[in-house]
Amino acid sequence: MTDLRYLPDADGVTTFEATVTEVTDDYVVLDGTYFYPGGGGQPPDQGDLSWDGGRAAVVDAEKNHGDVRHNVADVEGTLPDPGTTVTGRIDADRRDRLRRTHTAQHVVSRVVLDEYGAATVGNRVSVDGARIDFEPADFDDDDLATIERLTNQTIERDLPVEKTERPRAAVEDAVPEGRTQLDLIPESVDPLRVVAIDDFDLCPCGGTHVDQLGEVGTVRLTNRVSKGADVERIEYVLDP
Repeated sequence: MTDLRYLPDADGVTTFEATVTEVTDDYVVLDGTYFYPGGGGQPPDQGDLSWDGGRAAVVDAEKNHGDVRHNVADVEGTLPDPGTTVTGRIDADRRDRLRRTHTAQHVVSRVVLDEYGAATVGNRVSVDGARIDFEPADFDDDDLATIERLTNQTIERDLPVEKTERPRAAVEDAVPEGRTQLDLIPESVDPLRVVAIDDFDLCPCGGTHVDQLGEVGTVRLTNRVSKGADVERIEYVLDP
């Protein structure tokens, strides 16, 4: 079982040491990791592992029955044996971009819920931007301008972003209807890791996020696409 050390609130760590517990030609499993293994619309971290006499690029990380497999490539030397101490280094620039973009998604989703009553029914975050699907929704250009303005006004408040674990029952009581699809999270998951943006938003989420909204930057909405009856997709990027 790999200890997910970035939880609940250490998602700013990008360098760490850990012990190898399993190794194959394709992946390395550690006793603990700060690599995010992907999920919730956010891709996994990338970076590298190094050890005495070798190094390998981590091109992907994924969960597998409680373990995190660090998929490796460009191996220098011989892959380390179980019991070996390795140093993990996450691509810090990429992690930072994903933290900022994912946090922006929470703000946009809450703005749309509050202003238009539309729930987030899907999202995808990348280093180049993000997309969010809303339902029921039928936005026009004025709506996009409003969403962008209110999103950036909220970000400019530089609210604290707190990442904690809370009892599931308390989260279910606190999260407004339409903010998240709690029914998709197995009942056995308790407590839930939640991301709280001061008193503005609360949402269960396992992804990586900034610690203050001011770190996000400026959100610029770039497109909207109809995805069927009552479903609209909004796309955005971050400007420095």
